[in-house]
Amino acid sequence: MRTYSPKAAEVAKSWREVDASGAVLGRLATEVARLLRGKHKAAFVPHMDCGDYVVVVNAAQVVLTSDKAQTKLFQRYSGYPGGLKVRTYGEMLARRPEEVVRVAVKGMLPKGPLGRQMLRKLKVYPGPEHPHAAQKPQPWPLDHSAHRVA
Repeated sequence: MRTYSPKAAEVAKSWREVDASGAVLGRLATEVARLLRGKHKAAFVPHMDCGDYVVVVNAAQVVLTSDKAQTKLFQRYSGYPGGLKVRTYGEMLARRPEEVVRVAVKGMLPKGPLGRQMLRKLKVYPGPEHPHAAQKPQPWPLDHSAHRVA
């Protein structure tokens, strides 16, 4: 018996919509990375991009547990001396919430050209509106009940 390996033309990519309101950042990012990689499909192969397009809405309402919003740091380095920019996650959530979600998902994808290709299929928006209504994204349920932060 031979192992089945899907061809690139055989992989069907659909659009998924994930609502991030009230979701814990890390748990949201793992589910989104799983959808982008295609691990939820029966024909998953690790060397190919067989995942779906993912639209994350309400990224501004994502939650960080404990006091990570004040203690966890978001660092960027320009490559020049003195070019290190440091902000807390709370400041980044207030300023650019879509970037916080994108970076969290990026860390959970494969490194290299395949991971960059998968990351291009991620669309993140701070509010409930997005311009991808023509693609008819299907809502993807997240189980927030066990991980709510009071």
